[in-house]
Amino acid sequence: MVPAIGLVAFIYTFPESPRWLIDHGRPEEGLRNLARLHSNGDINDAYVRAEFEIMQAQISEEHEHAAKSYRELFRNRSNTRRIILACACQVSTQMTGVSAIQYFSPAIFAQIGISAGNTLLYQGINSIIGELAQFIFFFLIDRVGRRPLQIGGNLACAVAFIIGAALLAEYPPSTTNNAAHWAFIAASTWLFNFCFCASGTMSWIIPAEIFNTATRTKGVSLATMLSFAFNTMIGQVTPIALAAIGWKFYILFIVCDVGNAVFFYLFLPETKGLTLEVMDDLFSNSAWIVPGSTWQPSVEVDVNYLAAKTSFLEEGGVEKGTVQLVEVEKV
Repeated sequence: MVPAIGLVAFIYTFPESPRWLIDHGRPEEGLRNLARLHSNGDINDAYVRAEFEIMQAQISEEHEHAAKSYRELFRNRSNTRRIILACACQVSTQMTGVSAIQYFSPAIFAQIGISAGNTLLYQGINSIIGELAQFIFFFLIDRVGRRPLQIGGNLACAVAFIIGAALLAEYPPSTTNNAAHWAFIAASTWLFNFCFCASGTMSWIIPAEIFNTATRTKGVSLATMLSFAFNTMIGQVTPIALAAIGWKFYILFIVCDVGNAVFFYLFLPETKGLTLEVMDDLFSNSAWIVPGSTWQPSVEVDVNYLAAKTSFLEEGGVEKGTVQLVEVEKV
């Protein structure tokens, strides 16, 4: 309840999205909000003017090519690539094993002799650990990037499950080794939950930021649908599998966690620090296989380049051929 109350209390202090304002015929307000976010309200700032112009051009193009059906999400390379990654983010999250742990840890705890009252206590501790982890990763997302958290989080989840599976295999619920059972709780619930928050957070952030405004609604809804479909599947299968094969069921999640990490290492580009307008260029022009590839945004959407160009010309610079510019650090 506390996070929800905080959200309701402070959401109206947030500035309206400049893109939303421009998209809804209120470009002057959009420019003012953009300046408020980037230049302390200076609407003549070169960076603000450059980004404003890029937004206007992008939104105008999106109005002409908005996805009117789900089929249109797959009409070009850029959209297809984004749909695959968005769906992979959501499906991979469910296949980490998080739903199995969250839904059925009371049953698992009961098997190793933990009372219902203590189970609720340990689940409460698990929730606190999750909140702490979310708070930590909130500050890391834009510092270390999406790729390291997505890849590292999945590998860490695999390690947690390897420890838990090994403990249950060596010390099954029928044994009375309390130390081993405590270690299982610490590894497969508390440690796992902390590690999961690294990659689990990405399953909502990445799909929301990689689509443009013309395709975001349908793209995110398709990815979310798959998330809940796999969530339902795990919920139905887990109790049957635990009863039939016990700890061996965790092997499935270990394999999936490692497979997730490999997939995202190969195919997930880093989107830290990129504007929504640059996303189209990234997914249209960069290589599908990320390791070993190089990509720089086109000058048409590179706000740093355009801001430097504007400042240069305003200071009396002279165009020669294309334009003479100082060296500009790319996004």
